[in-house]
Amino acid sequence: MNLLAGKPTSYSRVTLSRIMTAADVNLYGTVHGGVIMKFVDDAAGAAAARHSGGNAVTAAIDEIVFAAPVRVGDLVHAHAAVNWTGSSSLEVGVRVVAERWDTAGTEPVEVATAYLVFVGIDADGKPRSIPPVLPETPDDERRQREAEIRRKHRLARRDAIAQSRTA
Repeated sequence: MNLLAGKPTSYSRVTLSRIMTAADVNLYGTVHGGVIMKFVDDAAGAAAARHSGGNAVTAAIDEIVFAAPVRVGDLVHAHAAVNWTGSSSLEVGVRVVAERWDTAGTEPVEVATAYLVFVGIDADGKPRSIPPVLPETPDDERRQREAEIRRKHRLARRDAIAQSRTA
């Protein structure tokens, strides 16, 4: 049972922004997926640390979906927030959007979404308790329900793989 005082979802919300440069491109002339993945992990890590009140390390990336390419010159924003908390772990959802440099004034394009699992750790690198997240809106409640489904699937997959290795 978690005895720490809960924190509202809004407490963990973080947005990181950066302009993509020629140093970020792949052989196809678009921004490399690994650059976006690191950006996602940075934003999620900031949200996890803010919510947990200390160090939190990436334990898993449940899913990352690339929806559209990012180009050099795009202003890219990673919006992250805690969706779910356990006793020492938490899920952070990240939505990445790009403002196209050559079409200023238009709506940002959704370029990626991701779900990452973090574990709060103490100074010795051991798991520590983290506060529960307190959903504030119907969207926050939906995200929490969906995070619980992903967690159940993750644990069931882990158990099924472990069982297959002993068969």
